[in-house]
This record gives sequence, C-alpha cells and structure tokens, in this order.
Amino acid sequence: QVQLVESGGGLVQPGGSLRLSCAASGSIGSINAMGWFRRAPGKQRERELVAAIGSGGSSHYHNSGKGRFTISRDNAKNTVYLQMNSLKPEDTAVYYCYTVAGAPPIDYWGQGTQVTVSS
Repeated sequence: QVQLVESGGGLVQPGGSLRLSCAASGSIGSINAMGWFRRAPGKQRERELVAAIGSGGSSHYHNSGKGRFTISRDNAKNTVYLQMNSLKPEDTAVYYCYTVAGAPPIDYWGQGTQVTVSS
C-alpha cells in the first residue's frame, strides 16, 4: 500500500501564490509518474489533469496552468510539488495528488487539498 499526504492548500487572493506538496510513503516500490488533478466546485464528475511529471523529470501541463504552474519532484523524498503563481478565481478547486507506482503499476490518490482563490 502507498499513502499520499498532501499539504499547502488554502485561501489566497487573486494574483497570489501557493505551493502544494505531496509525500508518498509505504510499500512504494518504484514510483513512475506523479502529478496533480483538480476538481472544481459544481463539477463533481469532472477531474482535470493539472500537471504531471515522469520519473526522469519530463513534465506536462494543462493549458490553463502553462506559464503559471511549475511541477517538480524530489525522488529521494518521494515527494512532488506544485508551485502555483498568478492564481485566478477559476483555479479554485480541490487538488488531488496521484502517483503511479509498483509493478504492475497501480494508481494511488491523495485525499485532496482545497485551494480557494478569492478576494
């Protein structure tokens, strides 16, 4: 089993910044991809990929976050980070960390952390 613990969410004004962290622990084995999804208010059936990063450091971003968000990972700590700058009200959502780990690869999810962008 793998546990993911997220931190760093909160309330921030438009234009502000937040840094999300997600640490993986447990019977991790080899971690492949790590990343973040989000679910906006009123869109309980829609989950949007925010950013993902491979084990070698290659990254991918949703268009909405390009130029504003930066994903990184510390393989020694089994931790993934999401630096979010120039936040907008439409970034308000619950952000979920995920990882693909083990062999065969299995998806694991965090419990979610709330990000609210409001004045």
